[in-house]
Amino acid sequence: MKSRPQVGFWLETESHVACELAALLGFELVILDMEHGSISSCSAERLVLLSKLLGLTVFVRLVAADRSPIQQALDWGADGVIIPQIENAEHARMLCNYAKYPPLGTRGVGNNRPGQYGTRGPEFYDAENRLKYCFPMVETPGALMEVNDIAALATVDGLFLGPTDLSMRRGRGPNQWTAADLADAERVIQSAQEAGKYWAMPAPDDRKFEFACQHNALFVTVADDVTALKWGLDKGLSVAGL
Repeated sequence: MKSRPQVGFWLETESHVACELAALLGFELVILDMEHGSISSCSAERLVLLSKLLGLTVFVRLVAADRSPIQQALDWGADGVIIPQIENAEHARMLCNYAKYPPLGTRGVGNNRPGQYGTRGPEFYDAENRLKYCFPMVETPGALMEVNDIAALATVDGLFLGPTDLSMRRGRGPNQWTAADLADAERVIQSAQEAGKYWAMPAPDDRKFEFACQHNALFVTVADDVTALKWGLDKGLSVAGL
């Protein structure tokens, strides 16, 4: 059965106004893009808190695939992490372990915001493992080749399709949603669904959004703050005939 995914946007800059406007306009989710954006750790911690208070679901795409960024994002109170540049199933196993507390994974324990600064009881750790999402990205040939094994990991809650990098790395250039691109996407989706896991993707146009709906994506991104700013500036110039 087709269902509408949560509708989100990428935050590329340290703009609290973008988060406020997005929430007012009806966006449901924000992804702080620390891999390609210009968001510092100090600002990200505050943006996570603000976005949660605005009622947005918050994911962080990490600056790098490593233990510290994973744990920091979750300690800030993000609802989940998106881990870029996964090379294969063993790489995913090592990294996704950092997103879950023992005995499921190896996430370190600290007195942080989700645990109400150490005031919550021992039930917190199991709840955190259930409620916080770990989404490795499938954007490399190695990850695609071993996508079934990645999806099957107990520390993985879903897969995030990285269509542009995947197409580039497979020698097809920027993703054009050719038959080969669609086949790769459907392979990722099938692996997630057969493992009983979620999946998500960028869907910045009608065709991609409909594809995501047809395949029951958990969430999609349809915009980003930098492109939205460009659109607004372009519209202003058009008033002047420029």
